[in-house]
Amino acid sequence: MWTYNLKSALRHDADMSECRRLLRHGSHSFFAASLLLPAEYRQPITALYAFCRVADDAVDLADDPRRGLDGLYRRLDGIYADRPGNTAVDRAFTHVVHEYRIPHRLPAALLEGFEWDVDGRRYETLSDTYAYCARVAGTVGVMMAMLMGVRDKAVLSRACDLGVAMQLTNIARDVGEDARNGRIYLPLGLLRSHGVELDAWMRRPGFNPDIGQSVREILEAADRLYRRAERGIGQLPVGVRPAIFAARSIYAEIGREIERRRYDSVNQRAVVGGRRKLQLLARAIRKAFLRQQCDASPPLKETHFLLDAVSQMP
Repeated sequence: MWTYNLKSALRHDADMSECRRLLRHGSHSFFAASLLLPAEYRQPITALYAFCRVADDAVDLADDPRRGLDGLYRRLDGIYADRPGNTAVDRAFTHVVHEYRIPHRLPAALLEGFEWDVDGRRYETLSDTYAYCARVAGTVGVMMAMLMGVRDKAVLSRACDLGVAMQLTNIARDVGEDARNGRIYLPLGLLRSHGVELDAWMRRPGFNPDIGQSVREILEAADRLYRRAERGIGQLPVGVRPAIFAARSIYAEIGREIERRRYDSVNQRAVVGGRRKLQLLARAIRKAFLRQQCDASPPLKETHFLLDAVSQMP
């Protein structure tokens, strides 16, 4: 158990202020949803988000992404050895992983997903894309659920579903931006099935009906997982349900915005407006008090290793 004297408690408060700043400026959607979290959950979840944010930036914004990734692995080892680096985020995340007994495999899998980005990996099948999403987002879903006291495998499975669904939404939203940066996350087999000549398209990314059809199918896969995840949210502590319902609803609404734009996420980036977010937040609060039976569907096979890591913790 993490222990405090007055000096360390004050430093922890300062560290959390920095984590909140990163959340506020890093994700408007998640920050809006986090306002509905009770204080006892908001702090550890904010620290988790901050670590994920700076880890992502350490790779994406680095002059040498490989060196940035190597540094992240060293930082993570220091965190689990209870010797964090001298940064607010590392100190706050160290407190979280020890207090809530987060298996090392979970944040390590997140970094593995970043490593796949550095390698420029592409994904042939939807299952391959799920495997990537499991690492960069399913891990976050499981860790968040653990911070809420969840250890039940069925509920954790739905947390994985929510993380994967959100990442699929990101992939659908950012097709053009990713392509202009030389990246493609849509399954290559899916693109071929719709007649997309990938090399030619990557040289000059532009919207066409074949790309639109591929984006539509990714959003349909996300929606299937959103529906399963919603049944798991009803098993979370009552106090956290509004925020998680809100996050789920806002992200799913990005998919609806892409639909309204006829699946063109090459020439434009779908966003959810402030008024619509407020409507979704209000709806999330109403839904939070409806306890639903958890969806009993088996977990995605691509997320089994995350659930195994939790089950193997003492």
